[in-house]
Order: sequence, then structure tokens, then C-alpha cells
Amino acid sequence: MKKNKKGFTLIELLVVIAIIGLLATLSVIALNTARIKARDARRVSDVKQIQTALEMYFDQYSDYPTTATNTDFIKYMQAFPTNPTPMTDGGCPNTDYGYTRTSGISYTLRYCLSTNGGTYSTATPAGIK
Repeated sequence: MKKNKKGFTLIELLVVIAIIGLLATLSVIALNTARIKARDARRVSDVKQIQTALEMYFDQYSDYPTTATNTDFIKYMQAFPTNPTPMTDGGCPNTDYGYTRTSGISYTLRYCLSTNGGTYSTATPAGIK
């Protein structure tokens, strides 16, 4: 008489479960990295949008606005962009974009990129640094 062995052993099931757990962990890590990079891409895009609005304002008034909430400046944007959440990923402080008019013909935009280890980057009329 021959016994038919059907099904999986406990060891085989544990190995399959361990492999599935490892793959799930790796995919979550990759997804989190992709999210951080996407937020950084949005930050750079926002800064470029602000720069474009500032240049349009400068073309009309031959001066940069004193504040980012200047009503004449806001005409060039639907709304001043806000930092994507969570802002504190990668060591970035919990702050929005910073605008400072350094003189009538210059400005500085401060923003933080997570992929830079949480250090501030700046944008001026000369470009993004």
C-alpha cells in the first residue's frame, strides 16, 4: 500500500512566508524613498513657479515685492505654494518656503530638500543653488 503525500510541510510554508515578508519590506522601503523624491521634485517645481511669478512682477514694477503676500504679487500666482507634507522628512525642519527681498533688484528663496540631508537650498534671480 502506497501513501499519497499531499500538501506542504511546515518548513516549506515558513520559507514561503519569510520570502513574502522580505519582499513586502523591501517594497515598502522603495516606496518611501520614491515618496521623498517626489516631495523634493514638487519643492523644486514650487520654487521655479515662485521665481517665474517674481520675474513677471519685476517686469511690470522694476522691483521685487517686499513680502511674498503682497497683493500685487499674488496676482501672478493663484496662491503662494506651501511645502508638501510631511515637511520633516529627511531632516528638513517644519517650515514653509522663505522669501526675503535682499534689495530692490534681488531676492532669496529658502527651501529644504530631503535628499540633501535636510540642508537649506536657495534660489535667487541668478538661479537655483
